[in-house]
Amino acid sequence: MPQMAGHKFKIIGGAVALLTVLGAASAANAGNYDTGATDTSIKLGQTMPYSGPASAYSAIGRAEIAYFKMLNEKGGINGRKIDLLSMDDAYSPAKTVEQTRRLVESDEVLAMFSMLGTGPNIAAQKYLNAKKVPQLFPSSGASRWNDPKHFPWTTGSQPTYRTEGRIYAKWILANKPDAKIAVITPNEDPGRDYLAGFKEGLGEHVNQIVSEAVYETTDATVDSQIVKFKAAGADVLFDECTPKFAAQAIKKVAELGWKPQIIVPAVSNSVGSVLAPAGLENSVGIVTGAFLKDPGDPRWENDAGMKAWRAWMKTYNSGADPADIFNVTGYTMAMMMEMVLQRAGNDLTRANLMKQAQSLKDVELPMLLPGIKLNTSAEQVTPIRQLQMARFNGKSWDLFGDVLGE
Repeated sequence: MPQMAGHKFKIIGGAVALLTVLGAASAANAGNYDTGATDTSIKLGQTMPYSGPASAYSAIGRAEIAYFKMLNEKGGINGRKIDLLSMDDAYSPAKTVEQTRRLVESDEVLAMFSMLGTGPNIAAQKYLNAKKVPQLFPSSGASRWNDPKHFPWTTGSQPTYRTEGRIYAKWILANKPDAKIAVITPNEDPGRDYLAGFKEGLGEHVNQIVSEAVYETTDATVDSQIVKFKAAGADVLFDECTPKFAAQAIKKVAELGWKPQIIVPAVSNSVGSVLAPAGLENSVGIVTGAFLKDPGDPRWENDAGMKAWRAWMKTYNSGADPADIFNVTGYTMAMMMEMVLQRAGNDLTRANLMKQAQSLKDVELPMLLPGIKLNTSAEQVTPIRQLQMARFNGKSWDLFGDVLGE
């Protein structure tokens, strides 16, 4: 069994990196390697918004770093330590490209893992595919990740925004058939994906959208859009915003004394990062879609997966908010990466990583909701494609209905 000489976290020019310092470890088995893998280590790269307008999502990157720290202390994967270089891109696509090129060409990572954001991932997608570097499990639900014909080195991770939008539209029609709907989305690809799916789900009822608006991530607030929605007479608000703006919208609705049914997307249903800043009392009754177990839901009190997650949080991610579901997201994505690397064995080539990532069959993970399973193939490369609806009760999310999917 190889021995690890030590490890440490290191700040590099505004970036957070986990550097695993490998000592005189020796691998149990020699293998077949591409750049970034050796007998003793596997080097992965990542960009993450540790600063900028989407910095709330950085909890995901910190959780992933903490998960690999745990694995390394337990001997790594197949005797190899994981070296995750997680770099700050401030949610700026231009910065993402700069950091990605550095990770690939200077740091020589084997693969990119869980890069955050649709725009940042789009900015790097053509480059990574041209270099034949795997772009695994991006933290984004854009439909374009599931396009192996044109981007064979890219996979998806979570339900697509288009799928999620369709599910919310159908829920509205089933539960509030005469709804007058307002929709706010970011003026970028995720927003366009959500809106397209939402309108597809409404079908012939699309004219029930009485007002829609976009915002720029550089905007100070979305207050003016919310005021406009109330004036339009809407009684349902699809608050398809990133965390900071989703919280602003909920808070402004309350300030106006407006009482629409609010729906927030899965990317903004964090109690800690969205609902608490918006005011928990203002968030009662909000509906969302979920695929992960919420740490605040008492139904998981004695759940084995939740107990293991809490123990990991206490030991390896103690500075993070235990109510923030983004810590569950990072934990689960890192577990998916662990599984792919475990299955790759000693064949740590980029081609074999893609093969393993595209060969998941009915895999259950401890923090996925019951009934939600990972499935991929060479033609379908998004592993999580199901959701369950949930309603906020003032403290946590209450699940209801069946697991829904494509």
